Amino acid sequence: MLDMGFIRDIRKILKMLPKNRQNLLFSATMPNSISELAGSFLRDAVRVEITPEEVAVDRIDQHILFVKTSDKKYLLTTLIKERNVDKAIVFTRTKHGANRLVKQLGHAEIEAVAIHGNKSQGARTKALSQFKSGEIPILIATDIASRGIDVDGISHVFNFDLPNIPESYVHRIGRTARAGKSGSAFGFCDDTESGYLVGIQRLLGHEIPVIEDHPYHFPKAIPKPGQKPGEVRKKKSRHSRAATRKQPDLRRERSDRRRADEGRSPRGNNPNRGRHNRPKNHHPNSSQKRGNRGNKNGSNRSRNSGGDSNRGERRRRR
Repeated sequence: MLDMGFIRDIRKILKMLPKNRQNLLFSATMPNSISELAGSFLRDAVRVEITPEEVAVDRIDQHILFVKTSDKKYLLTTLIKERNVDKAIVFTRTKHGANRLVKQLGHAEIEAVAIHGNKSQGARTKALSQFKSGEIPILIATDIASRGIDVDGISHVFNFDLPNIPESYVHRIGRTARAGKSGSAFGFCDDTESGYLVGIQRLLGHEIPVIEDHPYHFPKAIPKPGQKPGEVRKKKSRHSRAATRKQPDLRRERSDRRRADEGRSPRGNNPNRGRHNRPKNHHPNSSQKRGNRGNKNGSNRSRNSGGDSNRGERRRRR
């Protein structure tokens, strides 16, 4: 939460507090990035852990499913209906993704509600109350908005988007299998998230079982041997590269075909055509103006042969 922008508010509060004070920082998870950030305003801090970090819960049945990004919504709908899910949390990476997923599940006649930072406090309270009472079976949440949620009886956790921080995965799946009950956790991994899966499995110390027997299995999302944890940069497809190339001028082609049918040369074969090939001192109408002046003077001279002598005679008469 500090990394998402709350650090500015905390620093404003710290400026209002006396210099001699005692600071205490409580957090459910403490990744290295947050530890370094918190260390910027903590001095000689002592770290106290009530219980050792539980990397994996034995009562949670974990599975990974490799799938295309566009097929994730269909896979989620299939699992919810086939496994008769009655209370589950679905984690997404973005707030807009959570709202979009609520609509997509609604089209499949699955009731769901979303909570995230853009929702008002009243809307979040109402959504959480509906989820706790069982009125709505599916709660879609982001990591930030789900902090502090304590709901019993959650049977399934779906990682619709794998988290980029491995500790967040542990925090997510810990929402199920509480009070001595068992639970299931499913993670959807596309071809851009294979590096996140490598980091998660490195933290857990073992590989998560994979379910391949589903209609949306995507083998290209499987991590490559020796792949490093972290974000995977998606390569541009052949269609996207072709779209960036210069497209042909269809109007120019039609014009050239029409000129060829009329027996004229195509426009592109004339090297002197175009404003970029004109001389620097060229004026669009200069040749026309010079021609008009020349024709005018010439026509005067042709009509008034010996015009110069006539003008001399008129001057002498004056």
